[in-house]
Amino acid sequence: MKSKILFSTLLGLALVLAACTPSAATTPSSKYGNTAPKSTDTAAAEVMSTDTAGAVATSAPATSSGSAASLAVGSNSSLGSFLTDDKGMTLYLYTSDTPGTSNCYGGCASYWPPLLTSGSPVAGTGVKAALLGTTTRTDGTTQVTYNSWPLYYYKSDSKAGDTSGEGSQGVWYVITPAGTQK
Repeated sequence: MKSKILFSTLLGLALVLAACTPSAATTPSSKYGNTAPKSTDTAAAEVMSTDTAGAVATSAPATSSGSAASLAVGSNSSLGSFLTDDKGMTLYLYTSDTPGTSNCYGGCASYWPPLLTSGSPVAGTGVKAALLGTTTRTDGTTQVTYNSWPLYYYKSDSKAGDTSGEGSQGVWYVITPAGTQK
């Protein structure tokens, strides 16, 4: 009986993973499954993906609170100054993006949620207002950019000032007040 339950469980898991594996309609380019959709089925492409460990990750783009995003400057002894949101959560750039265009969707966005806004972003002390901008994501939401770099949070940063995403995969970096990677 135990072997039948184990077999059923493994078969079910295999079917789920097979259904969620990126298809030819996606182009993975990072460990976290950069799955920028190349078809019009954006919603389906952003709902499920698998990470390299085979775990199923559901991802919906980060949601904004209905107000304009506000940026600030944080710092620590190892990195110096870097951008944060108004709550002190570190913001990152993704070097696989192109200026003004996000390439982080699906599984990627589940690990690196975009900083979204529902209005013009606000520059706090030390943030250069002239470098603030926005870009429209494939789902129609508005993502904040800085010096044309789309901005993201890192899922593993749990409190203000955390910078555990710095240098991740050699493509994720905190962004300086000057608009460059650290």
